[in-house]
Amino acid sequence: MPRPTAAQLAYGSFTVIFSTLAMLLLSQTSSGVGIAVIAVAALALGLLVAMTVPMPKARVVAVRKPTERAETAQTPVPASVTVLATEPVHERAAS
Repeated sequence: MPRPTAAQLAYGSFTVIFSTLAMLLLSQTSSGVGIAVIAVAALALGLLVAMTVPMPKARVVAVRKPTERAETAQTPVPASVTVLATEPVHERAAS
């Protein structure tokens, strides 16, 4: 099982704290059994919230082989060949 992220810990903790306070204030219970039921319900709700926070996705990085870079750098381009730019080309505004 992967380790929880900081966001998961924060959201789960806040959910447990605030839901416990809200349920205790709304129910106005003073018995030990009622407080225990509310505490267990708040912990279950906090766990549910923490597990539904999306995990960060793994980044995929494309890596070129060194031989590919060396081959493309050494390949001469004839003057008659049109090369398409891979990045946008900004033209100067006419003055």
